[in-house]
Amino acid sequence: MKPYLKDDLISLRSPEPEDIDLLYEWENCEENWTVSNTLVPFSKYMLALYIKNSEKDIYETRQLRLMIETMNAEPVGAIDLFDYDPYHGRVGIGILIHRQEDRSKGFASAALNLMIRYCFDKLNTHQIYANILTDNEVSMKLFSKAGFEVVGTKKEWFREGGMWKDEYMLQLLKKDKGTPYWG
Repeated sequence: MKPYLKDDLISLRSPEPEDIDLLYEWENCEENWTVSNTLVPFSKYMLALYIKNSEKDIYETRQLRLMIETMNAEPVGAIDLFDYDPYHGRVGIGILIHRQEDRSKGFASAALNLMIRYCFDKLNTHQIYANILTDNEVSMKLFSKAGFEVVGTKKEWFREGGMWKDEYMLQLLKKDKGTPYWG
């Protein structure tokens, strides 16, 4: 039997202390700040605390970050759950594949599909949502392929370089009451 958060291309795992330099690079890359709502750099100390607290339950922290690792154990990105609301059965999701050369290889798609299954099966969520800038065609294609639908547009939601950008809100609802969307 395959491990739960693994397929033929990638596996998802919790961050380890050895990931701190990599996370420091990813979190402090200004190119990623718009999509991660970051305005200031992260210290290694803060990241070390985050990794230490990542052992806590999602029900307590309302968030979860997993590292996306290739089959040769190379971390290529991360997938995050945030704003987890077990009462209303919803959670937000975001993905980062950091290096350009690691993109378009199916890593994000595989991670998204594994995490959807985890959310619907293990967390018993009813819906997963994502927020994507309207000009992010790659992310729109990724999430649309996984079944997410645009349910609204937040006008002039982000300011970037003196310009205002719109953001889509996408949702994926669990099909039927007892049937996961892939069934």
